[in-house]
Amino acid sequence: MIRIGIDVGGTFTDLTLLQGARAVHHKTPSTPADPSEAIETGLRELLALADVEPSQVDWIGHGATVATNMAIERKGARTGLITTQGFRDVLEIARQTRPNLYDYRETRPPPLAPRRRRFEVPERLDQTGAVLTPLDALSVNAAGITLAADGVEAVAIVFLHSYRNAAHEKQAAAIVRGLLPDAYITCSHEVSPEFREFERTSTTVLNAFVGPRMAKYLGEVQRRVADIGIQPPPYMVHSGGGLMTLDTAAAEPVRTCLSGPAAGVAAAAAIASAAGYPNVAAFDVGGTSTDIALIAEGAARVTAERDVAGYPVRAASLDITVIGAGGGSIATVDTAGGLKVGPESAGADPGPAAYGLGGKRATLTDANLALGRLSAAAGLVEGAQGLDATAARAVIQGQVAAPLGLGVEAAAAGVLRVAVANIARAIRAATSERGYDLGEMALIAYGGAGPLVAADVAAEAGCPAVIIPLAPGTLCARGILMSDPAMDFVRTVLAPADGAGWDAADKAFVAMTADADPWLTSETPDPTCRLRRRIVEARYQGQSFEAAVDVEEGLSLDDFIERFHTAHAMEHGYDIRERAVEIVNCRLIATVDGVKSSPVQIEVQSDLPVDERAHTGTSKVYFTEGGAIETMRFDRQGLQPGDTLQGPAIITEKTSTTVLPPRWAATVDRYGNLTLAAARSL
Repeated sequence: MIRIGIDVGGTFTDLTLLQGARAVHHKTPSTPADPSEAIETGLRELLALADVEPSQVDWIGHGATVATNMAIERKGARTGLITTQGFRDVLEIARQTRPNLYDYRETRPPPLAPRRRRFEVPERLDQTGAVLTPLDALSVNAAGITLAADGVEAVAIVFLHSYRNAAHEKQAAAIVRGLLPDAYITCSHEVSPEFREFERTSTTVLNAFVGPRMAKYLGEVQRRVADIGIQPPPYMVHSGGGLMTLDTAAAEPVRTCLSGPAAGVAAAAAIASAAGYPNVAAFDVGGTSTDIALIAEGAARVTAERDVAGYPVRAASLDITVIGAGGGSIATVDTAGGLKVGPESAGADPGPAAYGLGGKRATLTDANLALGRLSAAAGLVEGAQGLDATAARAVIQGQVAAPLGLGVEAAAAGVLRVAVANIARAIRAATSERGYDLGEMALIAYGGAGPLVAADVAAEAGCPAVIIPLAPGTLCARGILMSDPAMDFVRTVLAPADGAGWDAADKAFVAMTADADPWLTSETPDPTCRLRRRIVEARYQGQSFEAAVDVEEGLSLDDFIERFHTAHAMEHGYDIRERAVEIVNCRLIATVDGVKSSPVQIEVQSDLPVDERAHTGTSKVYFTEGGAIETMRFDRQGLQPGDTLQGPAIITEKTSTTVLPPRWAATVDRYGNLTLAAARSL
C-alpha cells in the first residue's frame, strides 16, 4: 500500500510517502497566494523522486492552517450575523478577560461580522429548549434581503439556547438560503452545540468568515490531486488530530485551525511512546513558529476552547501552544539596546538572507549558519544553491552585532539564546505550570529547526533527554499518516454531579453514541475498530472554567468525582474537595482504529564502525559554551540502531540538522530515533 501525507506550512510544504517500511520525504516552498499550488508541485516532485505512478497511490491526506491564516490576515468572506433579539452586540461585549491586564495598548481584533451586518430577530428558547417566543420569519426575511443587498458572502445564524433545540436555526437557515442561494450559511448548532453565547457566536462567525474561501481551497486541492492522476479522495486532519473528509472540512472549516500542528503532535505521541517515553513535551520549530504540546501517558491533551488570531473558538482540539519563534524569525535590536527574536518572520518569500532569494533581515537561520551549526551546502528551497554564509554573516553583523558592539559569532549566539529562552519558557508554561516535572520528562523535537536548538532548549528547560525522530523536518506530514479518522460530538448538561446529574450525563452519552454510530459504520465494517472516548467537562460550583475528565462506560459517580479533583489539582494546582462539583459538557470522540501507520523498527545493515559509515568530515562550530570547536559531522543516513555519538557533533539529514553540544551524547534506538542526553544524565 502506498500512502502520502502532506503538511502545508507557512514556509515549506512537506510531503511523506510510505510504501511498507520505505519512507520518502520531500519539501517544497509554500505558495501563500494559493496553497494548493505547492501541494500539486510537491506531489509531482515526490512521485518522481519515489518512482511511483499516481495510479498506484492508495491513500492521501493533508493538513493546512489555511483557515487560521485567513483569520490572522482578515482575508475571509464578507460575513453577516442573524441572532436573537437583544444579542446583536455579544461579539463586542465579549468577556472581561484581557491578554495583558495592565497594557492599555492591547485591543481586541475587530468583529468579523461588523455591526452594520448583524441583525436581531424576535425568537426565544429557554434553557431547556422550550419555545418562549416563536421565530419571526418576516424579520429573518428582512434581514436576509438587507444582507443580500450588501453583497454578503457568508451568514452565521446563532440563536439563544439553540444547543438545546435547533428548530429555529434550521428554519432561519432555510429562509436565508432561499434569499442568498450562493452564500455560505452556517448555524451554531452545527459547529458548536454548547452553552456560552459569546464563544458559540464567535466560533460560528469565524466558521462563516473562512468558509467560502476554505471551500474553494479544498476544491482546488481535490481538483489538483485528481489532475495528477491520484484516484482516492484526499482526507484532511482536523484540530483534534483525527482525519475527516474534505466535505466535512468545507462545512466546518473552523475545526481545521490547528490541522498541520495537530498531525505533528499525533506523530510525536506515537513515536515517543514506542521509544519508551509516555510523558514528553513536544515542540515543532518550523520556519515561522514553534508549536508546543504536552503529551501525558502517551496521549496529547485535548482542550475544548482555544484562541485563533484573537477570536475564541469552542471546538475540541489538541492543546497546542503556538509562539512566534522559527528559523525565519527576525532578530532586531530595539532603541533600548534589547535583542528581540520574532514573532515577525521572513517566511518563505523572501526568507532568511542565507537563502539568497532577496531576504535582507537577520533571522535565526542566519545565526545558525554564522555559528557553523548549519552547513552552507544545505539547500532546502527551490532556487537556492546551498546557503549563503557570507550573506548570513553580513546581516548578523549589520543588524545585530554592530548595534550591540559585539563580534558576529557572539551576536549570533545571542540570537540563538533569545530564541531558545522563548521556546523553553513556553514549554515550562505547558508542563511545569500544569503540575508536570520537566526533570522527569523528555522533549521530542522536530520541524526543520527543532533539532538545531533541541539540546539548548533541554538545558534551558532542565529536561534530561531529547528525542529526535527520523526526518524531523517532515514529521507533520508523517503524522497525517499516523492519524485515524475521528469525529467529536458534544452535549451541554449543566447539572450537579449527583445521582440525577450523572444519569443526565449517561443519557447524553447514549444520545451522542446514537449520532456517532452511523458515521463509524460508514467508515469501517469492523465493529472492533469503532472506538468511543468519553470526556466529561466539569467544574466546582461557582467557577467559570472546566477541567476535562476521561470517563469509561460504567464508571461510578464517586470515581468520577475523585478523578475530577485530581484533574483539577493537576490543571490548577489545587482542589476544593468540600465544594460541590457541576457537570457542564459531555463530549464523545469517535475514532476509527487501524487506519494509521505505526513507528517502524530499523534493521542493522552493517558491521562497520560508525566512523566509517556516517562520518563526513569536520568543521569549526561555535558553541555558546566553549566558543569555536573543531566538530565532527555525521550523515544520519549512515547511522543505525545501537550507535552512540559523543559531542560535539553535527548530524545532518535531508530535512534537518541536529546539534550535539560538548558533553552531550546521542544514541540511536531501534526505530532510528536519536536520543540526546547531557553527560550527567547518562
